[in-house]
Amino acid sequence: QTAPTMPRLVHRRGRAQTHGLRSKKDPAHPPRRTGAAITLRAKPRLQTLTLVAVLLPRHAEDERVSRLYNRRTGMEEHRMARIAYADDSNPDPGFQKLAAQIKEERGGRMLNLYKMLLNSPPVAQGWLNLLTAVRKKTVLKGRYRELTILLVAIINGAEYERTAHVPYAKQEGLSDEQVESLYAWKTATCYTEVDRAVLAYTEAMTQDVHVTDATFAAVSKHFDQREMTELTALVAAYNLVSRFLEALAIDPEPPKR
Repeated sequence: QTAPTMPRLVHRRGRAQTHGLRSKKDPAHPPRRTGAAITLRAKPRLQTLTLVAVLLPRHAEDERVSRLYNRRTGMEEHRMARIAYADDSNPDPGFQKLAAQIKEERGGRMLNLYKMLLNSPPVAQGWLNLLTAVRKKTVLKGRYRELTILLVAIINGAEYERTAHVPYAKQEGLSDEQVESLYAWKTATCYTEVDRAVLAYTEAMTQDVHVTDATFAAVSKHFDQREMTELTALVAAYNLVSRFLEALAIDPEPPKR
C-alpha cells in the first residue's frame, strides 16, 4: 500500500502556492474540520521547512496556508493599510492628551495599531484602557499571559501581534523552543501541565468560542476566580486585537533603533 502524497509548496513570483491539497473541483472530498494540521515541505529552491498550518474550510484554505507560509519564511508581500492612519498633528487638545497617554503606556512609541485607532479617539481611549488592564494590572502570571497572546496570534494568522509579543514572552521566561513550538503545541514536550491547560482553553475560545466542561475544568483547577476572569478576558481581548489588525491590514512596526 503506497503512502499518501504529501502536499507541497512551490515558490513562484514571491508567493508560495500549494499543490497536492484538496481541489475545489473535487466534490469527493468534503471540507476538512477547522483545527486540523498538516506538514508542508518546500523544495527545491528553498531549504526544507516544516510548517504546521491551521486548515480552514475549502474557500479560505489555500489563501491561509500560503499566507502563513509566506510569513514564516519572510516572503510576505508588503501590504499597505486599507485606510489611512490618523494625523498625529491634529491640534485638538483632547487628541494630543490621548496620544501622549498612549506613548507613555506603550514604551514611548506611537505604534501603528494606535495610529489607526486614533481615527476614533473614543475607541482608542477605551482600547488603551482595556489592553493596559489585561496586560499590566492583573495578577495572572506573565508566562501564561504571553503563551495565551502568542497562541491567539498564531491561530488567527496575526503576525504583527505575534512578532510584537515574542520579546515579552522571553522576558517572562519562555525559551526559544517554547515560543516556536506553539505552532504544534499539542505534540510538543516542552510545556508544563498548567501551560497545556491554558493553551487548550485559549485554543477553544479562539477557534470554537464555546468551551467544553472538560477543558474548563482542566484549567480552572489551577487558578482562582480572579485569575480565571483575567485569563478569559485576556483571550477575548487579544482576539479583538488580531481581528482589528488583520481586517485593516495594519503595517508591521519598523525595528527599534
